[in-house]
Amino acid sequence: MQTKNIMIVGVGGQGTLLTSRILGGIAIEGGYDVKLSEVHGMAQRGGSVVTFVRYGETVAEPIVEEGQADVLIAFERLEALRYIHFLKKDGVLIVNDQKIEPITVVTGMAQYPEGIIEKLEEEHKVLKVDAMTEAKKLGNSKVFNIIVLGLAAAHMDFTKEQWIKVVENTVPKKTIEINTKAFELGWEIGKK
Repeated sequence: MQTKNIMIVGVGGQGTLLTSRILGGIAIEGGYDVKLSEVHGMAQRGGSVVTFVRYGETVAEPIVEEGQADVLIAFERLEALRYIHFLKKDGVLIVNDQKIEPITVVTGMAQYPEGIIEKLEEEHKVLKVDAMTEAKKLGNSKVFNIIVLGLAAAHMDFTKEQWIKVVENTVPKKTIEINTKAFELGWEIGKK
């Protein structure tokens, strides 16, 4: 098996690190060598957070190079645009259709671009979900990242049962039920 490269991008507090741990866990469950790498911006201040998950027979480097990501998971539209150059030509972008204005937009120094997802769809395979709305329907907005992960998981090489086992073993005990529901919801959206 060729090494798979997954990149997760988001804004501080969106659960990027938890998501990368689940992805690392599923790769280990599948018997692969795994390397994780976390790159923090100003995470506490709403800055970019980037994590790389690489898995395969043998993985030497933890970093995904530009143009090498098989899957780019973006928890926010502008983060998808900011990191799209990491996606392979035949890669898949999975994006949470959410807008979080960076400090430069909030302070009036910049404008938030319009039509980001539509622009990305012109050149890339894009799977999108309004995971925040779906998470609120479940009663917990914090699990939106697990919905996005479920959507991504539906297009990967592991069974739903393997994923759920890893989710249950990774999230805090008291949140297993809601996270499992969130994952299954994302999985169903991904299978449509």
